[in-house]
Amino acid sequence: MFEKLFLLVKDNAGTAVINNPVIPAQHHEAVINEASSSIIEVLKGQLESGKVKELIKYFQFSGSYNNSLVSSITNRFANKLNTFYSIDPANALATAKALIPTVMNELIKETKSGEAKEFALGTLLTKLNGNRTDLNPLVNNLMVA
Repeated sequence: MFEKLFLLVKDNAGTAVINNPVIPAQHHEAVINEASSSIIEVLKGQLESGKVKELIKYFQFSGSYNNSLVSSITNRFANKLNTFYSIDPANALATAKALIPTVMNELIKETKSGEAKEFALGTLLTKLNGNRTDLNPLVNNLMVA
């Protein structure tokens, strides 16, 4: 699942990362990895803080541009760009804003389409919790509500 997320980020990284003059070519792969890990870290944090219902609503009802979840991921990614790659805060935030909302919209589409089983919402949340608990029954219950 995490490899698939990396590929989803990579597929959407053209303008934001690959064609971005502030990100040297030797860092492209690492920056894409940072974007993927930012998504995973924030989603995991939501699960660990008991916000499963909010996560399900986020994936069930799109409209991510004004969502605090997307803002959290965007800010985390921008901070990593600034801290680890010395990209100034304004460019780091612009890069994150160019990439993260697009990737999250694609992730929502993937969870809804059902084509990629790794991105089925219950499977995604179960993987994020380290396979400790199968969250499919909970997701199915909350999706109906």
